[in-house]
Amino acid sequence: MRKTYKYRIYPTNKQARELNSQLETCRMIYNLFLSERKDSWEKNKISVSMYDQFNQLPLLKMEFPDLKQVFSQTLQNIGERVNLAYQAFFRRVKSGMEEPGYPRFKSYGRYDSMTYPLYGKGIKIVDDKVRLFSIGHVKTVFHRPIEGTPKTAIIKRSSTNKWYVSFSCEIEKPEVLPKSELNVGIDVGLETFAYMSDNTKIDNPRFFKKEEKELSKAQSKRDLLTKGSKERKAMNRKVCRIYERVKFKRDDFAHQESRKIINKYQIIAIEDLNINQLKSNNYKVLKKSISDVAWGSFFNLLQVKAEEAGRVVIAVNPAYTSQDCSQCHYRKKKTLAERIHKCEECGLIMHRDLNSSINILSLGLQALGANP
Repeated sequence: MRKTYKYRIYPTNKQARELNSQLETCRMIYNLFLSERKDSWEKNKISVSMYDQFNQLPLLKMEFPDLKQVFSQTLQNIGERVNLAYQAFFRRVKSGMEEPGYPRFKSYGRYDSMTYPLYGKGIKIVDDKVRLFSIGHVKTVFHRPIEGTPKTAIIKRSSTNKWYVSFSCEIEKPEVLPKSELNVGIDVGLETFAYMSDNTKIDNPRFFKKEEKELSKAQSKRDLLTKGSKERKAMNRKVCRIYERVKFKRDDFAHQESRKIINKYQIIAIEDLNINQLKSNNYKVLKKSISDVAWGSFFNLLQVKAEEAGRVVIAVNPAYTSQDCSQCHYRKKKTLAERIHKCEECGLIMHRDLNSSINILSLGLQALGANP
């Protein structure tokens, strides 16, 4: 299995300028490849393949000497990114479920990462530092040891001009946790972040809502300043820092809560939610709340940690889980305002989300062929 380790790096001012220059060079090539594909099809109905664009790189290096400062496999990865953008576009067109969204050109400063497809080629850890092609040794804080064999690496610049390196490592034998006798179903929501089938719950921290007032003030001040001025750039950095702070809190929360669940339960049943569709079907205020709780990130972390720990995460269809009685399975429609489940058949009374989480666990166990 693969596991990613992310570390903060601290380039010198000169190294940061060189890294920014490389990112801008990558952005130029990305836009060039995208433009070539777009023009070739619109004018001549000819598709340009990823490998056609790979073959152009030696000639482009002669035309643009700055390309020689970027590692060759990193340049090839740009062609792969353009290809993936087109594949995603065609998938959306074919499905008809989403707005297709034609691949976009990257504006200045919007290309923020470089990939090194093979560890040891262009990037390597040397004496507790990261050595980069044409950059040199960059100070790195390894806050935890790397396990397994590094395979690929990514250098990324954040919106607040912090730099990070991520290593994707191959781990042969992950450390499996002792088997637990406890299973759980999880119903996620906006009032309560997660309600579990054993009647425990996780409160919704509402990180974005707590920062929304300060964010609105900062954005209002920024919008009054002259575009391109130093003052506007400084205020925009403040706006980015608020967003970054919310992201850090949200990520930490998701990691902490998912770890607690993985440590405690053996089988974890969750809802198979289409979060993008949920956001598109609701009002603006609900879109914000759905984005703030970040169920998708939480579910992804559960699945990743479960694979490593020897746990089982099963996603089930959430249809009717809040309407069916978990005791007698009698179905009755409820509005969102009805927070208490009252069964007319068997008389069961409990919290709506608890009833739903019990149904989710039951469906999960059935899907796995286990006894409910």
